[in-house]
Amino acid sequence: MGHQYKAVQWNGNKVVYDIYVLGFIALFVGVFMFVGLQTHESGHRADPVVLAIRALGTTAFMLLTIILAIGPLARLNKRFLPLLYNRRHFGVLTFLVASAHFGLALLWYHGGGPLNPLVSLFSSNPLYDSIPGFPFEVLGFVAFLIMMTMAATSHDFWLNNLAAPVWKALHMLVYPAYALLVMHVVLGALMTEKSMVYPAMTAAAFIGVTLLHLIAGVREWRADNGMKSLKSKGWVDICAPDDIADNRAVIAPLPKGDRIAVFRYDRKISAVTNACRHQNGPLGEGRVIDGCITCPWHGWQYRPNDGVSPPPFTEKISTYNVKIENGRVLVDPKPNPPGTHVEPAVIPAGGGEA
Repeated sequence: MGHQYKAVQWNGNKVVYDIYVLGFIALFVGVFMFVGLQTHESGHRADPVVLAIRALGTTAFMLLTIILAIGPLARLNKRFLPLLYNRRHFGVLTFLVASAHFGLALLWYHGGGPLNPLVSLFSSNPLYDSIPGFPFEVLGFVAFLIMMTMAATSHDFWLNNLAAPVWKALHMLVYPAYALLVMHVVLGALMTEKSMVYPAMTAAAFIGVTLLHLIAGVREWRADNGMKSLKSKGWVDICAPDDIADNRAVIAPLPKGDRIAVFRYDRKISAVTNACRHQNGPLGEGRVIDGCITCPWHGWQYRPNDGVSPPPFTEKISTYNVKIENGRVLVDPKPNPPGTHVEPAVIPAGGGEA
């Protein structure tokens, strides 16, 4: 957690995860190169360097598409959560593949002239007013800069010093980066493609990611509207105690749009903010382990009654006052300062069995 920084945060699962991803990358690039180097029936054979540039670019685009699909998939089906937990490793590997694509393309197409390759990149094609001749390389370069910034700030040092909201806003730039990459592909490689396979695959990737986010968003919106959210003297009606599984939580929206995680454990109810201090992970999707709320993303823990991490860690999250009246769990929508102790609401004997 946040007690000290570590250069690399690997464990057994992450090592296995990275091995699988590296193996997949190697296999995909290898098959792409093998198939592409086969002599065409016309007698033409692809240039190995150009083919390598395309193989690396295709791999990076595919990996980024998968990364953007992981979030909504994990919300729609919990079997995808292991992919979500290790998404930062996936992102860094994607950047490394994109770096190889960018570096090789820059040297191959702009490294042989009198100009600096980067200067040549921006000055060799001024046709910004032409769609067929648009300098698509610039779009890819801007997307690459965004990915480089995200990879460089992926360490917890930056997360801690930038603060989670700022860090998250910075990493949300992955969406405009993806849009730039789609345009980079459409105005670049697809302009010379005679087959409809690649345009169809690119369109399917973009539409698939968009639909997954829309479906997950609509499902979450319906869940929010399914909450009664009735006010009783300023308190918000969340649910009945037996609507919460033991050592689990329900995530509820508050009138001002904030979300809270209402946990049931040891026949008690406590409410905390739904945002983990680490990466704003959804605490309500986690569970109580060894008496502590455990974030499902990276395992950060907080005591449910005061929102404080167990020693030697010092992170704190906001708590909310909670009570049980007439068989309903009620929460005061006003947050307490992070680390404030709040007495849990005790489930009456003989009631609220989950």
